Amino acid sequence: MSRRPARRRPRRRSSRRQQRDVEFVVLLVVAVAAMSLVVMVVNWLLTHWWVLLVAALLAVLAGAGWWQQRAQRVKWEEAQARALRYGLGQLDALTHREFEHAVRDLMRRDGCTDAVQVGGQGDLGADVKATDPLGRRWVLQCKHRKNGERGAAVGTPDLQVLNGTGRPVHKGDVVVLVTNGRITQPGRTFAKQQRLHLVDRKVLAEWAAGSRPLWELLRALPPPRKPSALS
Repeated sequence: MSRRPARRRPRRRSSRRQQRDVEFVVLLVVAVAAMSLVVMVVNWLLTHWWVLLVAALLAVLAGAGWWQQRAQRVKWEEAQARALRYGLGQLDALTHREFEHAVRDLMRRDGCTDAVQVGGQGDLGADVKATDPLGRRWVLQCKHRKNGERGAAVGTPDLQVLNGTGRPVHKGDVVVLVTNGRITQPGRTFAKQQRLHLVDRKVLAEWAAGSRPLWELLRALPPPRKPSALS
């Protein structure tokens, strides 16, 4: 007696395939609904064209108002910068970070529109960077002393750090140390040998008073990178 072959059961679609089918249907429904909504909005706008005109007019007025406020703010900031003055007592009372900001603002006052404070952890010896109107790149390290000239003098080790990074790392044309305190004589000798520029308490007082820009107070600066507006 022969055995009948077993009947094969129809294979069921896997749950994963069913899920893909559901996702496709949902996506199709969403796409159709989105297209229908776009068509409705376009038809409504074509019928009510004046809404687009009003919206465009409001956008133009808002943009003009924003631009006018921005121009006024820039003029006010420029006027403030030109009038910026510091006395030594004011500078002595600052924190180290505030002193860096003050040096940055003085560079901006003198025409270095890109002056930026970069001091902080991992600054590699640079606290302020700027480009003067003659195209020279300035790298400034700030050493604030709470007690002014009675504080600890800036010595050769600080200048060695600046010398090691000012030109090779920060690509400075003019590398400067600025302090409201004193600089040791060995430090001055090292700075002269390495073509570093020093702004001590005396030079800082003249610069902060606003009499002349810093590049007119320092000697032996590198030549300009671009002609001045007066040349």
